[in-house]
Amino acid sequence: MRTLSIKPSEVKKKWILIDAQDLILGRLASLVANRLRGKHKTSYTPHVDCGDNVIIINAEKVHLTGDKLDQKKFFWHTGYAGGIKERTIKQIINGKHPERVIQKAVERMVPRGPLGRQIMGNLRVYAGSEHPHAAQNPEVLDVASMNRKNSRSI
Repeated sequence: MRTLSIKPSEVKKKWILIDAQDLILGRLASLVANRLRGKHKTSYTPHVDCGDNVIIINAEKVHLTGDKLDQKKFFWHTGYAGGIKERTIKQIINGKHPERVIQKAVERMVPRGPLGRQIMGNLRVYAGSEHPHAAQNPEVLDVASMNRKNSRSI
């Protein structure tokens, strides 16, 4: 047996389209992180960006289980004394940039450092159902049919 270690020039990337409508956020984020990292491929190499390009549409229609919509908060600091700010996920989803909820969930599941930043460049998230990547002929991935716990239809 020989361990396969591919070079960056040998990587074959595909484009994947995922519709996030009625999907559970955490399950979607873990699946997307694995696809971005390339762990679903037999040619996976830990130090190479060998994952696929992922497009997520309908980010504003993603679901969270339990009371996370009201209780889970994102914090940031302005840099001034007493400048800690917070926002709930509900405020973010109903606000200007609902796609940031999915971006942050996936970002926290990929490795930190230069490779993680390169991998996050392969993720595109859109709030609505339109995307400008039709020329890449993305392959549609039906996450809801993979496991019945992946989606929540109301």
